[in-house]
Amino acid sequence: MDRYIPINKKSKKAQKEYYAKKRNTWGEFNPMTRTMPNGKGYNRKKMKQVDRRNGRLSHGDMNCSFSHSTIAILS
Repeated sequence: MDRYIPINKKSKKAQKEYYAKKRNTWGEFNPMTRTMPNGKGYNRKKMKQVDRRNGRLSHGDMNCSFSHSTIAILS
């Protein structure tokens, strides 16, 4: 009959084997908490996406619109 030896008294290698056997994975389940974004809340990123799609880039209170025409600068 084998005598019981506490884990902390075993060698480092034996401890690693013991804890490796006890360790499990989450499998396909993701333990990260999921939250749904608030649809009524202000979303700064969403506003920027809308502005970029419409061809505008907002800087503070000023809205700058860009055109696709080229401008030649004479020096």
